[in-house]
Amino acid sequence: MNPILIPVGILVFFLLWVILNYNALVRIRQQVRESWSGIDTELKRRYDLIPNLVETVKGYAAHEREVLQDVTEARARAQASTGSIASQSVDEKALVASVDRLLAVAEGYPELKANENYLALQQELANTENRIQAARRFFNANVRDLNTRIEVFPSNLIAQTFGFEREGFFEVESSKVRRVVDISFEES
Repeated sequence: MNPILIPVGILVFFLLWVILNYNALVRIRQQVRESWSGIDTELKRRYDLIPNLVETVKGYAAHEREVLQDVTEARARAQASTGSIASQSVDEKALVASVDRLLAVAEGYPELKANENYLALQQELANTENRIQAARRFFNANVRDLNTRIEVFPSNLIAQTFGFEREGFFEVESSKVRRVVDISFEES
């Protein structure tokens, strides 16, 4: 056996290992970017629905000016947010909270709750929120995979060498999810 074949074989094996790990990291990073575009699409859908909801509520609850203005401002901030995923999460949380307040105000107007346009908008918003949650779960799973690959040995060596960076999770939850449920048992 030729003594030069052993070092050449080791070098070829090492280069193949680097290429395979690099390509795996690129593939996962692309999945993260693709899944973010899914979230972005659904967020834009929500941004388009909110002005219609505000206008419908305004017709019935014009004196709730502060709540209506909060929703409009939160929507504008969320729509203009182009920073990191963490900063966008903060803006989205504020928007979700303001929409929740708007829907709570609308509960006090029985004629609004019976309005077909309002009911259709509310249903469409609920469907959009469900789609955002599904897209968020998909995105966060891809981020988890990328971050794991970046941190585990030996692929972390390739990630550091080629400048792959951890991504942040997109965490936006409705305030309803975190609200403590008050349960009382009345004795008879």
